[in-house]
Amino acid sequence: MSDRRLNAPATERNSEPILAVLQRVLPPTGTILEIASGTGQHGIFFAPRLQPRKWLCSENNPELRLSIAAWQDDQPSANLYGAIALDVCENPWSIERGELPDNMTTDDLVTDPITAIVNINMIHISPWQACLGLMAGAKRILPPGGILYLYGPFKQKDQTAPSNLAFDRSLRESNPAWGVRELDEVILVAESYDLKLLEVVPMPANNLSVIFQM
Repeated sequence: MSDRRLNAPATERNSEPILAVLQRVLPPTGTILEIASGTGQHGIFFAPRLQPRKWLCSENNPELRLSIAAWQDDQPSANLYGAIALDVCENPWSIERGELPDNMTTDDLVTDPITAIVNINMIHISPWQACLGLMAGAKRILPPGGILYLYGPFKQKDQTAPSNLAFDRSLRESNPAWGVRELDEVILVAESYDLKLLEVVPMPANNLSVIFQM
């Protein structure tokens, strides 16, 4: 194994359940922009299974972009693009400024425009501003009918799992700007950016898939 390929065990555990939801809710064509691609394991798993859609990774952490590239070198897919640097708190995003990976051209985006954004396990390990930036960018980029897919732990009033409450405490002790987010608050923010809640799907390990549509 390449020493640049980082491994996230949770990614391996949640890939199949997430794929089942993505296959059902994603538009049938276009490019799927993954925000905060992490190690790159989701990209190499989802891309070949979601053809003919294209998969574009993005990640703000340079070390993780190296991991993404190493995983893609090891398990290439014809519909998988390399990772771009992208900070969700910026306006415009790098993709909006025309910054593309080496194996992608502007013509590719014309042929297969971005029709969905996928964001897995980010908003609880980043400042609240990242969630706001994600929603703002989704409004700017997604076409009518485009999908925003979120996955991760959430608080749900008196239904929050004890494990998520404990996780929230540990996150806030590590970084006061982090924390498991209130689902209702996330939905309100999404609606303020014209994103309509379509569905909330219970997932393993007390996580949720939350699907919005432009």
